[in-house]
Amino acid sequence: MAILEKGFDDAIAVLALPGKYRKRLRTESGIERLNKEIRRRERVIRIFPNRASALRLIGALLMELTTNGQAVKKYLDMAEYWDWRERQAHAADNKIVKIC
Repeated sequence: MAILEKGFDDAIAVLALPGKYRKRLRTESGIERLNKEIRRRERVIRIFPNRASALRLIGALLMELTTNGQAVKKYLDMAEYWDWRERQAHAADNKIVKIC
């Protein structure tokens, strides 16, 4: 229970973000989709002679996704996040000044 209580704030940190980001960051569908594609291709090869060959397969898949434009799409617009974060920091600074 102590471990759960200690990590609780970290586990719910995503809830402090704007809704647009919460929706994207609380799911792992992009990672799951990539892992599924790696597993699909791995089944064709079955046995890798060494670790380097497995890494080459993953690298080739990532390059293929990038050149096809699938990975080029922005997952999140970070400019909006940085603006939000700056507003949060400014609000926190104002709170500190009012208390003093």
